[in-house]
Amino acid sequence: MRRRLTILAALAVLSSPLAAQAQDGAATRDPIGDLIANAVNVVNTAVQVAGEAGDAIMMHATLYYSGNRGVGTRDSLGCKVVAMRTAAIGDLPRRTLVFIKETVGLPMPDGRPHDGYWYASDAGGAIKGARIDLFTGNGRGSMAAMAQLNQAQLTVQPVGKFDGCPQT
Repeated sequence: MRRRLTILAALAVLSSPLAAQAQDGAATRDPIGDLIANAVNVVNTAVQVAGEAGDAIMMHATLYYSGNRGVGTRDSLGCKVVAMRTAAIGDLPRRTLVFIKETVGLPMPDGRPHDGYWYASDAGGAIKGARIDLFTGNGRGSMAAMAQLNQAQLTVQPVGKFDGCPQT
């Protein structure tokens, strides 16, 4: 990923004189220059996002659900826990937005496929080190769609921070 971003950033540097020429007060439109200028904007955005993201971490996953040994309906931030979105993570601070590639495509409670994004908004006494607990919903049956991930090693990629409470 970083290699691709480096190549795209180099393209942006090399193409910026062409983009500047396309934006000078020329009477005719330059479709190639406009295309390059748009590509530069996309590359700059990608580089900015990559700069905010951290390296992927392999974490041992455990699934949990409400109704299980005192698990309630609120996370440690005081927010309502959200099925297939709320996570408790040992090595990362709360309010971190993470991407977990192994969860992409899993069915969400409303039937849509999961996009892989989770909110680190919960904490637990047993979550220390490279561990992650993923909230699956209400009752033991909510774990069925993710059963293969219980006790597995998952790739957890920090991608940003969030304010407020996790969204559905």
